[in-house]
Amino acid sequence: MPYIYQADLWCDSCGKVIRKQLRREGKAPDHPGNESSYDSDDFPKYVANSGEADCPQHCGAGEECLEAIELPSGRKVGALLSTELTGDGARYVQEAVAEGGEVADLWAEEFAAYL
Repeated sequence: MPYIYQADLWCDSCGKVIRKQLRREGKAPDHPGNESSYDSDDFPKYVANSGEADCPQHCGAGEECLEAIELPSGRKVGALLSTELTGDGARYVQEAVAEGGEVADLWAEEFAAYL
């Protein structure tokens, strides 16, 4: 289950590490289980259903993501968080796949149903 924190999405593993670090630093909210008591800019919140997206969503940690995807070149990208796309998202992926590239190849595989 992804997290939202400081206007970015994070995979489950990275979100948990951020929460743990903030707790160690004394920056956790008094009641982390009550997500309505704090802002996602201050402490990561669970995203129960990321729903459809206008483009593929990857973990904000990028190549440092704990669940990173290694591309054939050895370069890494953050974990893929959403597999459902809006109409705009489908067009975005179709255009990226037509242009080509390693990430586009990954998306072609993950979003084959939209191609």
